[in-house]
Amino acid sequence: MKPRASYQVFRVVALTVVVLVLLAPLVWMVAASFKTNVDIYDPSKALSFSPTLDNYAKVLKQANYVEFIVNSLWVAFAATVASLVLGLPAAYSMSRFNMKKSALVVLMARVIPGVSLLVPWYYVFSNLRMVGGFGVLIISHMFVALPLVVYIMMGYFDSLPTELEEAALVDGLTHVGAFRRITLPLSLPGVATAGILSFIFSWNNFMFALVLSDADTKTLPVAIFDFVGYASIDWGGLMAAATVVTLPIMVIALFVQKYVVSGLTAGATKG
Repeated sequence: MKPRASYQVFRVVALTVVVLVLLAPLVWMVAASFKTNVDIYDPSKALSFSPTLDNYAKVLKQANYVEFIVNSLWVAFAATVASLVLGLPAAYSMSRFNMKKSALVVLMARVIPGVSLLVPWYYVFSNLRMVGGFGVLIISHMFVALPLVVYIMMGYFDSLPTELEEAALVDGLTHVGAFRRITLPLSLPGVATAGILSFIFSWNNFMFALVLSDADTKTLPVAIFDFVGYASIDWGGLMAAATVVTLPIMVIALFVQKYVVSGLTAGATKG
């Protein structure tokens, strides 16, 4: 009984430490977004301060953050939809026809750091006069979203039984018809999981948008840098902008968490 009780205490302590480590920066960020810059620099005002909404007014009015929110939503939505349209048939083909070399290419795309492609991509897209447009942002975000969709859905398709598809082929359906009528409806939990994760990754993407966007196509993660100057940093505005970027995706993650978990576990246990 003593070892078991010790394990319970250790587990509670470990979970508490992990939660505090993860939540402390978020709590500090949200609290700082309601402070003036003077209060942020004053250690005595860490917990006791007079809240102000000036930082959020500055973010939403003066910095045109509503436009940046729309840009982020459009780029993330378009990149996710395009990745699903291309990634689902690709994952199905790799799963059902044992295309190991193609699967290796997808795995390499997941492993290669995106920063290694920024310079050649900027050179190519600048020659095509696409830098600064939404098209290049969507394509660059698909570099992250598309391999993710294929990676998740390959495992999900592998776990689905092939007997229903074989029966459909005997009844006269083609492989495309069997995929559209049989496999795709059965894999909706996996599709939802891949789509949600792709949207989140695209929403948080900073590196590609920083290099390939301009003032009109700037997304939220890049727009945060407007509060960082050469001589000083507007910490209050910066924390308010970071809160505007972070909280919506956190709310989405909380609401869809059970669907993501169920989709991943279903793909791992079926068959």
